[in-house]
Amino acid sequence: MLTILGKETSINVRKVLWTCRLLDLPWQLEPWGSGVRDPRVPEFMALNPNAQVPVLRDGDTVLWESNTICRYLATRAGDTPLLPADALARARVEQWMDWQATELNTAWRPAFMALMRGSDKFDSTAVAAGVQDWNDKMRILDAQLARTGAYVTGPQVSLADVVIALSAHRWRMTPIEHASLPAVEAYLRRLEGVPGFAQYCGPDTP
Repeated sequence: MLTILGKETSINVRKVLWTCRLLDLPWQLEPWGSGVRDPRVPEFMALNPNAQVPVLRDGDTVLWESNTICRYLATRAGDTPLLPADALARARVEQWMDWQATELNTAWRPAFMALMRGSDKFDSTAVAAGVQDWNDKMRILDAQLARTGAYVTGPQVSLADVVIALSAHRWRMTPIEHASLPAVEAYLRRLEGVPGFAQYCGPDTP
């Protein structure tokens, strides 16, 4: 059985748990993370020197970085719409996964950490700039969803949706001035029918 080290309140852990749900993979959660069990201890850092969750244990295999774990699990499961075997279709999914990790995450961090986590690392100027950047990135997503008319890369749910839906849900939950993004709103409503969305993108998990 897969073992996932982390906590369900972590957005990156939820990526992995949701992927397991969609692939119908059995897993067990070993609680680690802020407020649960400090990962900055030798036992955990031997698995992930960054002291971050999640970490995946699959037999003797240990992996960290949430998007990489999701890719591994989908590849391990065989050809799946979550991560197609076709080179171009797979690249489209991975392109948007990388965009989520590098562009969208960077944009939401100041506003979310200040307004939802109470961090004092960001002053009001940084938060305001972050809100603008976050909305700008979400406009990119809105345009893509308007083109596909369904999910991030086309008519089927993929790993791009797993990682981006969590960030879009976070955008919707954070008390900021939200840009008007009809395609994103329709997308979030559409996702309500996807197994696991209600659990991992619920009102208690921003």
